[in-house]
Amino acid sequence: MKTYIKITRTRLTLFAVFAIMIIISASKLWAQDTPATDTAVTEVILTAVPDEAVIEEVTQAEISDGVADLSLSVNTVWMLLAAMLVFFMQPGFALVEAGFTRTKNTANILMKNFLDFMIGSLLFFFLGFGIMFGCDGAGFLGMPNFGDLSFYDNGLPTEGFLIFQTVFCATAATIVSGAMAERTKFHMYLVYTILISVIIYPISGHWTWGGGWLSTLNLMGDTAISGFHDFAGSTIVHSVGGWVALVGAAVLGPRIGKYAKDGKSKAIPGHNLTIAALGVFILWFGWFGFNPGSQLAASSGDDRVAISHVFLTTNLAAAAGGLFSLLTAWCKYKKPSLSLTLNGVLAGLVGITAGCDAVSPWGAIIIGAVCGIVMVFSVEFIDKVLKIDDPVGASSVHGTCGLVGTLMTGLLSIQPVLDDAGNTILDHAGLLYGGGIELFAIQAVGALVIGAWAAIAGFVIFKLLDVTFGIRVSKRVEEEGLDIYEHGETAYN
Repeated sequence: MKTYIKITRTRLTLFAVFAIMIIISASKLWAQDTPATDTAVTEVILTAVPDEAVIEEVTQAEISDGVADLSLSVNTVWMLLAAMLVFFMQPGFALVEAGFTRTKNTANILMKNFLDFMIGSLLFFFLGFGIMFGCDGAGFLGMPNFGDLSFYDNGLPTEGFLIFQTVFCATAATIVSGAMAERTKFHMYLVYTILISVIIYPISGHWTWGGGWLSTLNLMGDTAISGFHDFAGSTIVHSVGGWVALVGAAVLGPRIGKYAKDGKSKAIPGHNLTIAALGVFILWFGWFGFNPGSQLAASSGDDRVAISHVFLTTNLAAAAGGLFSLLTAWCKYKKPSLSLTLNGVLAGLVGITAGCDAVSPWGAIIIGAVCGIVMVFSVEFIDKVLKIDDPVGASSVHGTCGLVGTLMTGLLSIQPVLDDAGNTILDHAGLLYGGGIELFAIQAVGALVIGAWAAIAGFVIFKLLDVTFGIRVSKRVEEEGLDIYEHGETAYN
């Protein structure tokens, strides 16, 4: 009983303490909520309240700054996401090239695709970016930046823009790998990768995307049209790689057994069309970063429309390229060839890349169809007439179709194209829409000049390397495979 009374007293004491604390707290809160009646305090409070106009002005400025900052963030994220998609094209190229070539050279093919991106990333950061985007005006090339990025500012983070341009440079370098597959010394290919990353691609890129002379070219005095138009690189990226691939394969010579004594071409089938098909699907997917990503903005209504339009034209051209190459091969060779269909998809993608922002959906279908058809005949012409052995058809897909797509932009363009500042850079219909010859002529000059530059520079590089060091492996290495002799391992065990 005594214990019970003791516990009860303790509980009552605690309850009383809690009650007193609650009363004190409530009184303090009431005192804080009670309006002050002192005149001095009232005046201080009134003078601390800003004028309504000042509040509105500050608010509007903060809102404007916030919107601008958010727009820049959205544009930056979009650009980097597109760069990721373009980077994902590297495994696509690797699988296509490996699938179209023989088992004994697979590790060599894969290694070269890694090498293109590793070397390209370092050298484009150190030298190529400055050569491509340094200086203004119509100079032959920009100034090397030696790793310093402070010289460049286009409104977007320079580091992000560098990454975006790096993946494009790596794409141009990778194209050559397939055409020279199965017979090139690995260390000689290393030298070539260095030279295309710091010389060939950045210089022609400076003429166009870097603000050089082709970007402001005007041939006939029509001020509504000024400058070569290549939205995402049919010529600047793909044709450069394609023409270098063609001359590289020519200097290198055909694979052993490719041509009989009478000059007749013999097919050397690739070892795995399954992985080649997967590679094409990956490239098709990555192209949705390559083309729409070149808009470099996604925060405004105009950007949304432009990106959506480029997505549509890119996809339609790819589908048309694959379908019409299939039909052409079916009619010509009596069989619907999978390998030519795969290259037809890529042909359509390469062809639409120049004018994906400027042509209609129907125009994209036409460009894709024409490129798909032309690619089939180009492969045969290079193989059987020129006697140049291109195992994957890179020079036809990227060189020929890059040229065709660039020219067809001058025929089928139907709408104005604006730059990032809202200025019109392409305000004239193409030749087939009554716009006259001016745009087509500019496109032809740009495509031919850049193609000639790539072919001549590539020929000089490969010829010098061949004469001085030799770029081709020995007969025994070629017959037994580059994997073991060049890398000491094989892709399949």
